This record gives sequence, structure tokens and C-alpha cells, in this order.
Amino acid sequence: MKTLPQSHWFRVMRGVLIAALMLSAAAAQADISRFVGTYYGSADVTSADGTKQPRDMDVEISETKEGFRVSWTSTTYRPDGTAKEKSYSIEFVPSDRGEVYASAMKRNVFGHDVQLDPMKGEPYVWSRINGDTLSVYSLFVAEDGGYEIQQFNRTLAEGGLKLDYQSVRNGVIQRTVSTFLTKN
Repeated sequence: MKTLPQSHWFRVMRGVLIAALMLSAAAAQADISRFVGTYYGSADVTSADGTKQPRDMDVEISETKEGFRVSWTSTTYRPDGTAKEKSYSIEFVPSDRGEVYASAMKRNVFGHDVQLDPMKGEPYVWSRINGDTLSVYSLFVAEDGGYEIQQFNRTLAEGGLKLDYQSVRNGVIQRTVSTFLTKN
């Protein structure tokens, strides 16, 4: 029986690896395609002390070359009539863990997308798709070693997304939001 040269096996394995990476990226595209769109809505944010504050929200979910991007804006209205707007945009790429996606928030010296470092006060962010729900998680490590985790669940619903948000600091719920965002 004739054996193939070792270089042939390397080429075959490289081809298999490239095909697997392409399928993984295609799976991310297929999964996220159901969520793609722009959504708008408003809600009252409930704080730990029970107070409520009105807020307008919008989110745009789009496909990227390697995965997807979630961009959102939150506009808070204060009692004095002023407004404060915050916007965020995060790209996600497939991980080796199925429906779990790593954030690609900055580039290292080699030009590769990498996650931020929570030990430097930066958020550690990831996402997952579980059925009809796209969840985005952000973990912050405080100077004193405490933590805050934020969870955004965006669930597909007729005409848009149901948004459920929760912020927990050291085991205590800080803020919650539950609302419907209409697809534009």
C-alpha cells in the first residue's frame, strides 16, 4: 500500500480547517439573519430603589464579514427636561462554543480582533443565540474586586423584538427594563 507524502496531509488538513472556519462563519451569518434590522421603542427604567426614568431606545443588528454587529442608543430623559444619549456598537465573531460569540472590540498589535481586559476596568463582552433570543452580556470588574454584569435579551416577536435588560452589581439588581421594540 502506497502512503502519501507528509506535505500532502498538511495540505488536506489545511483545506479541512479552512472549510470548517468558513462553515462556522456561515453558521453565524445564518443564525443572526433572523435578527437583522433596526428596532425602536421606549420604556421606563426601574432602579434598585424603585424609581422609574423614561428612556428611548433603538438597536440595529447587522451582519458583518465574520459575524455580526449590535449597535444601540439609549436616551434618558431627566426631570429637569434635559436628555442624555449613550451609544454603543460591538462586533461579534464565532467562538469554538457553538452559539456563543466573542466580542471583537479592539485590535492587537498583529491586527487581530481581541476582547477587552476586565482587569483593566474594561468590559468583557460576549453574546449567544438561544432559540429566538439574542443575548449580550457585559462583565465589569470594579477597582475593589466587585463586579457588575449587564444582560440584554432581545427576543424575536411579531413586529419586532422584546427587550429585557438587567444590571446586577455584586449580586444586587441595580436596573431593569422590559419593553417591546418595533422593527423599522
